[in-house]
Amino acid sequence: MQILLTSVPFAVAALLAGIMGFAIQRGATCMVAAVDEVVSERRFRRLSAMLAASMWVLAGLLIAQTYGALPQMPGGYAVTAYTVVGGAVLGIGAYVGRACVFGAIARFGNGEWAYLVVPVGFFVGCASVAPLFMPAMPVPLSDGSPVFGAGAWAAVLCAVVAAVPILQAWRRGRDGAALPAEARSGLAARVWSPGAATAVIGITFFFMMLLVGPWAYTDALADAARRMPHDIAARGLLMFALFAGAFIGGLTARRFGSTPVTPARLARCFASGVLMGWGSLLIPGGNDGLILVGMPLLFPYAWIAMASMALAIAAAMLVSRGVAASRAGTPASGA
Repeated sequence: MQILLTSVPFAVAALLAGIMGFAIQRGATCMVAAVDEVVSERRFRRLSAMLAASMWVLAGLLIAQTYGALPQMPGGYAVTAYTVVGGAVLGIGAYVGRACVFGAIARFGNGEWAYLVVPVGFFVGCASVAPLFMPAMPVPLSDGSPVFGAGAWAAVLCAVVAAVPILQAWRRGRDGAALPAEARSGLAARVWSPGAATAVIGITFFFMMLLVGPWAYTDALADAARRMPHDIAARGLLMFALFAGAFIGGLTARRFGSTPVTPARLARCFASGVLMGWGSLLIPGGNDGLILVGMPLLFPYAWIAMASMALAIAAAMLVSRGVAASRAGTPASGA
């Protein structure tokens, strides 16, 4: 789909990208945080919230199909060794930077300026993966997504299941409305829980798909790095709106605090971006596109890559904590 910069659909899509960035920052949605919650607390709240975002997109796609408004969707890819390796490299990159591509947006919104280097590193990673690794070209699937064989009832089912986190957040907000002001100090944080935030992310992304087609900021960086100028200017502006929304989210949540930029932070964020760039092209796909496009379309490569990413992050955490504990002479927490 050709994106017209002067069109009303593009203006609405840019607004939705800003809302999406706001939700990413407010909800602290990040695969590293989600895996840390599993490893440290044996809780799956953030991880299930990310899956709920995929279900919101899936529900929207099925509804759009029912009414003949389905946009042209990207195809999937065959599962290969690169799928698993790429997911693991993507996870290691996220662990190095302490944030995935979603988390980097949120941390920029908090005033951690070094995370602006993550997209730069991602671009460099995408530009260098071919000469360094010479990966085989991904094999496109000849068949489309299997989800479009389901009826409208599947959309209703997905929406009901995905709405549970929102209803829980609404109930907490309703229960806190009658409390004194000091008791409601954390109410906004509870309303912008990971479940509610990822629901907003999924819904806004779906409407952006209707307006300008499937879009992920990592895909835009990857295409620019590979010199594939498909709507680069328009997608660049959508990326700017995404980061601007996160910045506003940090300001309004009073989380914003300018963090000094040090060489160590810059090096870590740049290395994180490079690794995630490598991983995304080996799969292919960044974790934002995998969660919001590949997983809702039930492409196996997307689910396997995300599982590999999560396992790599968990393994890196356990090894790091084990080394730290051995140095301190105490048992590793979460192990």
